[in-house]
Amino acid sequence: MDAQSTAKAPRPAARWRPPSRLGLLALGLTAIFIGYFLVWLPGPGAGLSLIGVEVGEWIKFLGVGLRRNWFYAPPIVLGLLLALWTATWPNRRARTWLARGLAVAVALLAFPAVAAITSEPRSEWLLRLALIGAVVVVAALATLVAARDGPAGWLWAVMVGVAVVGAAGPTWQYLAVRPVVAAALRQPVGIGAGVWLNALGCLLVAAVCLGQLVGGQNENRQPSG
Repeated sequence: MDAQSTAKAPRPAARWRPPSRLGLLALGLTAIFIGYFLVWLPGPGAGLSLIGVEVGEWIKFLGVGLRRNWFYAPPIVLGLLLALWTATWPNRRARTWLARGLAVAVALLAFPAVAAITSEPRSEWLLRLALIGAVVVVAALATLVAARDGPAGWLWAVMVGVAVVGAAGPTWQYLAVRPVVAAALRQPVGIGAGVWLNALGCLLVAAVCLGQLVGGQNENRQPSG
């Protein structure tokens, strides 16, 4: 009877565990990616409700100049963050190389259209090409950094800086351009969910990387006395 009652006893419920820091980092990167495909500019009609991947091309007709490059920053920032993160992973794992390829592929979302390259001045698209190239270079250099044994504190610091720029730059530029869009449409324009999700994702990444940086410094600090 005791054996049967023991076999029928319910198993204890699994306790909920909060996500790890690296899990939160992955969540932040995912939020940046999803945010770029959500509405940034909630226009009066479906044709003018622009997602992040569209707003950079549409906004050029309002004469904002090179400032519109900020609307191509999220995929480049995401690519840089992912490439830098892989520098903390071992090279021998297949997922490391897949993530580096994904970093480059995501950055290519900012690649200018063929029509823009052939018909627009270089100043309109050359910076984006250079930044996409920077993602490729960082992904390649990550293989060398990952092969070395040593603290990765400076990597987390660089990721904090990149994430803060990714949060502040596009958000500030959208808020600056919004009155211009409202004047062109002759009605108020809101702030789309994509703007908020991109900013929150970048800030989450910055917070996690800052935590990794501080935690690493505390571990490396020698006890006094």
